[in-house]
Amino acid sequence: MEIEMKIRGLMVDPTNNAPIVILKDVKGDSVLPIWVGLYEANAIALEVEKATTPRPLTHDLLKNMINGLNASVQRVVVSELRNDTFYAVIWLEQNGESVTVDARPSDALALALRSDCPIFVDEEVLRAAKVLPNPADQATSEELRRWLEGLNDEDLGRYKM
Repeated sequence: MEIEMKIRGLMVDPTNNAPIVILKDVKGDSVLPIWVGLYEANAIALEVEKATTPRPLTHDLLKNMINGLNASVQRVVVSELRNDTFYAVIWLEQNGESVTVDARPSDALALALRSDCPIFVDEEVLRAAKVLPNPADQATSEELRRWLEGLNDEDLGRYKM
């Protein structure tokens, strides 16, 4: 089963300064942090803030190409968590047929924002993301999860990239 999520915000991990995209369940309290690269976080931040650039960036180009091929992005799904790596699928529709494309979650999320399409996370991914293989990391991870779940709008603004 897939759970619809929204991008709740972008922030910087206070422990290692890595960018994090925060996804939040539309109908519940589930929160999924996904650590992403700096360039991908910037692409997401630009679209969240509706900033314009003088020339199309990579995700703008991708959207333009999809539209130019008479296709549309229907949804993106964070579909798998394997070896501590998230995987995503972009669902496209072209001429009445569905096509799926493998993608990094950061790219899928940046494209979803530009295409104004829903974002989903597979329920198994949410379950797996809450379990850490190394018990020594459990406390740190659980503390981070509680901290992320407790963030309000002011906090997200304070840690904004």
